[in-house]
Amino acid sequence: MRSIWNGAISFGLVSIPIKLVNATENHSISFRQIHTEDGGRIRYRKVCELDDHEVSSAEIGKGYEDADGTIIPITEEDLSHLPLPTAKTIEIVAFVPADRIDPLQMDASYYLQAGGAPAAKPYTLLREALKRSNKVAIAKYALRGRERLGMLRVVGDAIAMHGLLWPDEVRAPEGVAPETSVTVRDKELDLADALMDTLGEVDLEDLHDEYREAVEEVVAAKAAGETPREMPAPPSSGKVLDLMAALEKSVRAAKESRGEKPDGRAGEPGEEQEEEGGEVAAEAGVTRLAQRRSARTAPKGTGGKKSTSTAKKTAAAPRKSTAKTARAEKKPTASKSTARKTAAKKATASKAATATKKTAAKKATPRKRTA
Repeated sequence: MRSIWNGAISFGLVSIPIKLVNATENHSISFRQIHTEDGGRIRYRKVCELDDHEVSSAEIGKGYEDADGTIIPITEEDLSHLPLPTAKTIEIVAFVPADRIDPLQMDASYYLQAGGAPAAKPYTLLREALKRSNKVAIAKYALRGRERLGMLRVVGDAIAMHGLLWPDEVRAPEGVAPETSVTVRDKELDLADALMDTLGEVDLEDLHDEYREAVEEVVAAKAAGETPREMPAPPSSGKVLDLMAALEKSVRAAKESRGEKPDGRAGEPGEEQEEEGGEVAAEAGVTRLAQRRSARTAPKGTGGKKSTSTAKKTAAAPRKSTAKTARAEKKPTASKSTARKTAAKKATASKAATATKKTAAKKATPRKRTA
């Protein structure tokens, strides 16, 4: 790793020579601008406005443009003599708990490399002090023409520095949150917690840039004269009508993706069918209701001689009921079939009661003697 800045860490009266090296690298694929007609490169050339000649990087310096358009040249020597202790020093100003740092302030990351053998002892001292205190160091330093804020912490056996934005560079989240008043129910929070628990944790080492890999495949296919493979279309996200249903399906999908068997949700039979297909569940519910009502309205059997006539009429009634039921099943509405069944069985019960009364009356009447 190449150093991009040389200086020292100022730790009270202790000075630690260090080199600043980048702790991150960019793996994104970069494209060149080309002329679409002939594929020629489009380049940006640095041209002096006074003599209209292209200049090299070695001939380019810095200048400050005044309000009236006057350019004031500023050299590197001018900047090196700035009356600031942070020009070549990372000055530690405080030690604070790590949770005091807002992640929104995080910027670029660097490793602080000890600058030679003399720096080994104070470097190790600062590293071990940070470890034992469970704190991070807040420092000020100057880099690329401006003074910056930084946070020093221990990473493995090294000291890392994260550039921090100044507090006034972080915008307040005004107008970002929804302005509509929303009430979140406890059941919704419970399902959200269940979804979080199901998704679980992840090892960041297992995550990778799939977009970059897909772009590399396209570039390789084009270079080989082949047609790039079409990427699958993302699943269409329909309009969320029921937040609870969406959360439940998310939990089930997360469990299935992890190879777990989704647990059924406690409730009335057919509730799961109602979520997947409302019409099927509704018809099933009506059918079950009809069966329960038929059982309650069925006539009870009677004892003695009365049972003979009653049994015959009762036995004949189900045939009529069955035929009517078969015709009713062909019809789309199950409730009409239920009503006709109930009416037929009531009529059967009424006829049975009438026959029973007639039989009793005949027995009660005395026979006339024959002369």
